[in-house]
Amino acid sequence: MKQILDDILNSPQFAEGSAWKRVHYKAGDKIIEKGELGSTLILVEEGSVRVLGGAELEGRVKITPGLCDLAAGAIFGDICLYGSHRRTASVVALNDTRVLEIRSDMLSVYLDDHPIEGYLFLKALFEIMATRLETANDRIEKLLAWGIKAHDIDKYL
Repeated sequence: MKQILDDILNSPQFAEGSAWKRVHYKAGDKIIEKGELGSTLILVEEGSVRVLGGAELEGRVKITPGLCDLAAGAIFGDICLYGSHRRTASVVALNDTRVLEIRSDMLSVYLDDHPIEGYLFLKALFEIMATRLETANDRIEKLLAWGIKAHDIDKYL
């Protein structure tokens, strides 16, 4: 994915400043907030970030478990590729981090105008999303098994 994005970002038709920008974050800085409206795809250029979920326990205690860490070359915010959508997780910088914020509307136009790059980009994105879905399904199955066992529900199955 990084190589495909590098090729797009280096294209004279996809100029820095109008189609994308570099943003620096210090360790602990919030990059995106779960629930906020987003319209950018983000590439981690340097550093690493943590993706945080959110849950409320028994209506009182709010927790933000770390779902995964992403290193340089990883992307997030892909849910906003084709339009503004609510962010599905928060993301914070784990250390000094530099990201590229890529305007989704500009990227969509570019991919439409360059079908070969568009195909390669969407193929790579599909592979990333499939891997993330497999990981999420695996975690859900393990949590369900743990919950069934912890609450002695298995005797009713």
